Amino acid sequence: MIRAARNVERPLTGDATVVDENLERLRDNYNELAALAGSLAHEIKNPLSVIRMNMDLLGEELVAGDSPRDLRVRRKVEIVQQQCTRLENLLNDFLRFARLRDLELTPGNLNEIVRRVLDLYEGPARELGLDVIAYLDPSLPTILLHAQTLEAAIVNLVKNAVEAMPKGGHFVVRSYLTPNGVALDLIDDGCGIDDRTALKMFEAFYSTKQGGSGLGLPTARKIIEAHGGTIDVQSEAGRGTKFTLEFPVPRRIADRAAAAG
Repeated sequence: MIRAARNVERPLTGDATVVDENLERLRDNYNELAALAGSLAHEIKNPLSVIRMNMDLLGEELVAGDSPRDLRVRRKVEIVQQQCTRLENLLNDFLRFARLRDLELTPGNLNEIVRRVLDLYEGPARELGLDVIAYLDPSLPTILLHAQTLEAAIVNLVKNAVEAMPKGGHFVVRSYLTPNGVALDLIDDGCGIDDRTALKMFEAFYSTKQGGSGLGLPTARKIIEAHGGTIDVQSEAGRGTKFTLEFPVPRRIADRAAAAG
């Protein structure tokens, strides 16, 4: 099992004042690097958009030609267009990854977000012959969440599960209470994950997919951790994968739930 738990900042020294100063300096350095990376990504996007626009215009001019030379040039234009699209997707994924720091969390229902994601994949699941089984506990207490980003994280995990079962299969989605809060299981019987991939799957820019950015799972983990949660993975090549997300319940809500039995 791989556990991506919340980051725990360890003291750098025994003196509390020095610890606070060191932690504050680390946070400032991180924020500065994140801002610099975001600015750099934006600066790359601008000339890339110009290149993409001009390649599209050039492609339109070449549509009518059918000589061998026109066909060769058109193919080269298509290659440049494809690489522009890949770079644009990579930059967009990176910007989403870099911006995930402090989310404004508000009370919300995990089941509602899960239902929206499953509705999104109802059509693709039907086309692939997937049997989607949902067990969503109606008594789940409210948790603190940022609906848009948490939905994006669950979309990424569901997308991976669907892609792991191109010839059909079973996909079980289950929400339930735990001693520590609220949990969500996403279980597929698809191709599974080999040991090498399992060790690297949450590393930024690592991907086994053709043209993948390698930021989907790292971003999902970062979103879950920003909610104070954890993500566990159990998988076996050829037998499927189980992701478990667990989120804390606000203390007052947890106390009311306990009092209600």
